[in-house]
Amino acid sequence: MSLTKKQRQTVALLAFVLPALLFYTVFMLVPAFGGIWYSLTDWNGLNPTYQMVGFANYIEALTDDIYFMDSIFFTLKFVAYMLVLQNVLAILLAVFIESRIRTKTWFRTIFFLPNMISMIIGGFMWMFIFTKVLPHLATYSGLGFLDQSWIGDPDISFFSILILSLWGGVGYLMVIYIAALQGVPKQMKEAAAIDGANAFKVFRHVTLPMIYPAITIGIFLTLNTSFKVFEAVYATTGGGPGRATQVMALNIFEEAFSLNHRYGYASAKAMILFLIVFVITLVQLWIMKRREVEA
Repeated sequence: MSLTKKQRQTVALLAFVLPALLFYTVFMLVPAFGGIWYSLTDWNGLNPTYQMVGFANYIEALTDDIYFMDSIFFTLKFVAYMLVLQNVLAILLAVFIESRIRTKTWFRTIFFLPNMISMIIGGFMWMFIFTKVLPHLATYSGLGFLDQSWIGDPDISFFSILILSLWGGVGYLMVIYIAALQGVPKQMKEAAAIDGANAFKVFRHVTLPMIYPAITIGIFLTLNTSFKVFEAVYATTGGGPGRATQVMALNIFEEAFSLNHRYGYASAKAMILFLIVFVITLVQLWIMKRREVEA
């Protein structure tokens, strides 16, 4: 039985897609559905036998686990800061780099380079900066505000995590915004300038509305990475002092592998994190898509 040309094209496309789909199913979908199942059990991650507990893990996490609730509020605070700062800094850097002529490639490479470094390695680098370099700079430069308890003070250690995360993540979004800025027609900006608009008004009324799709992607990526932040906290404060800087991912990790080995309970917390990210992402995409249409 011979296949038609359209059927042969469909088979060829499926042949190309099948390996990636197979890997995605085995390493992403199957563990995800497995996590949903284990979240309804009391499995400790080791014993082959376990008991079904239903939604008891979810109820305990949301009512009795004060540390998990604290980690949720701390994570939301971190996400709010990252959502604004990372996208604003990335847009400003993109505009700055696009305004350069000869040094554009150098600046683009320098600001993107931290994204190529493991966040764990970057965390250890910044630990050295916070604990050794900045106190020496404060001593010899007279800038006393640099000599802070960057890791030991809960209020200041939050900003230490924020600085590290921005350092590692801004460059990636910057590249996305550079691509968006390059797609803005020069004729429109020149026409606005001829009509008397200054540089700020050109950016506000011409450039910004045309890069809304890129902003939607930037906000989506920021939400996705910020809610899952782990390495930046683990490499610097470790969730301390005490549990003052513990994020949701670190709380889940400790519950499953470090403290109580309650794998089923940790899976329930992971499902709660997934639902929070899912709902917020849907709301964000709905709002941003409306803004894109209006623009």
